Amino acid sequence: MSFTQIDSDCKLAREYALLGNYDTAMVYYQGVLQEIQKLLTSVHENDRKQKWSQVRTQINVEYEHVKDISAVLASFKMSDPVPSARPLGGPRDGPRDDFIMPQDDNGYDPDVWPPPTPAESNRNRAPVHRDVRQNKRNDPPPARRGAGNAGGRGNYLDRGKVGNKAAAKKEPAKDYPGRPPKVERPVKNNEEPKFDGSGHDKDLVEQLDRDIIVRNPDVHWADIAGLSDAKRLLEEAVVLPMMIPDFFTGIRRPWKGVMMVGPPGTGKTLLAKAVATECGTTFFNVSSSTLTSKYRGDSEKLVKLLFEMARFYAPSTIFIDEIDSICSKRGSDSEHEASRRVKSELLIQMDGVGACTTDGPTKSVIVLAATNFPWDIDEALRRRLEKRIYIPLPCPEGRKSLLDINLKQLPIEADIDKDKIADGLIGYSGADITNVCRDASMMSMRRRIQGLTPEQIKAIPKDELNMPITAQDFQEALAKVSKSVSEEDIEKYVKWMDEFGAV
Repeated sequence: MSFTQIDSDCKLAREYALLGNYDTAMVYYQGVLQEIQKLLTSVHENDRKQKWSQVRTQINVEYEHVKDISAVLASFKMSDPVPSARPLGGPRDGPRDDFIMPQDDNGYDPDVWPPPTPAESNRNRAPVHRDVRQNKRNDPPPARRGAGNAGGRGNYLDRGKVGNKAAAKKEPAKDYPGRPPKVERPVKNNEEPKFDGSGHDKDLVEQLDRDIIVRNPDVHWADIAGLSDAKRLLEEAVVLPMMIPDFFTGIRRPWKGVMMVGPPGTGKTLLAKAVATECGTTFFNVSSSTLTSKYRGDSEKLVKLLFEMARFYAPSTIFIDEIDSICSKRGSDSEHEASRRVKSELLIQMDGVGACTTDGPTKSVIVLAATNFPWDIDEALRRRLEKRIYIPLPCPEGRKSLLDINLKQLPIEADIDKDKIADGLIGYSGADITNVCRDASMMSMRRRIQGLTPEQIKAIPKDELNMPITAQDFQEALAKVSKSVSEEDIEKYVKWMDEFGAV
């Protein structure tokens, strides 16, 4: 057996163990242990032999754990059930005095009415004993099993429509004397609703709930420097429909989707998180890896399940980052069939998001998308993303605000000129400016530890390392950190927005 096969069998064993199929997992574990034992007999190098021995020990520990779990489950199956807990109306060897019929003298029926309170049960309940010898000739004969009883269970009392499940569902329940009132379970204030994944693959539901949902991104408009036009457009397209839904009806209905276009590092993801925070919505952070699966048909199910969960947790925001990797242009020779099905399902679900009624949107679900390659987006998706906003490089005020945000927790010299530093950052994206500030904040530490041994570095006081940042530090950082966006890239974005922009 090759090393690849051993690795594959080990992964299968762990996967079956996680899924609860312990018997199959133990078979794979035993096969892996046997093959490693054979491999150890043929290995003569001490280092390799020692490593394989460690691997065998680790796998053996996992195998013992799975074996113990399987033994515990087997002991549960072998335990005898409680003798009195047999099904109602089941086979019996003879008459029993302790057998209680499903209906008592007060008219309680477990199939129709909720059980009475313990006090009423002990005071009013009069059990009917199943003892044929105590029946007199004048008593009515027992009802034939299956007659007038939807469950097919025997009954000594004439239950009529009350004992019939179908009739009980169609007709309103009668108000019997002494019937306990129905008590609704109170919902706690801190208890969050949980999506019911019945009808869907449980693993897919858990994957989306674990990897996507962010209920409090905690990013506000003030945390984003500049981009005033983009903030205003996003507020009008997304935030305001949540605040005044009565106004955004009919032709003023909210947009189906909003796409943010711009160079990398300009703050598109932060804007999406700020939108979710300002709206108070559930934030679904989606990427291409989240909606892809190696199993046929699971990718389309994930897309459909994503939008169903978004409607359940509404109001919600679905943010699809790098959407060009999920929904590029269809019809190319290199396009796979599975990728085409995912794109079609995404387009269908986005059409469902925009459904409206006379009272406004049926489900307040907003789709936000971000991309660095808008020219690769499929035409049908581009139509559904009705608002297309350009996120440019920071303006002079934005660059200065970025410096203030990045340096607010660091000591800086009082005479440092931030306007001059901002002028030297023309053409830098927001991420580039953050890297410049990070590099400048480490310059004093680099000068202090130069030529020292590790023991001497550990002995340096903290105050000597955390020195104020100077203008010289920024000059050295600018010499090391270059901008990541070229002029040709900016021209491509401007040309695309002139042709397809919708701001």
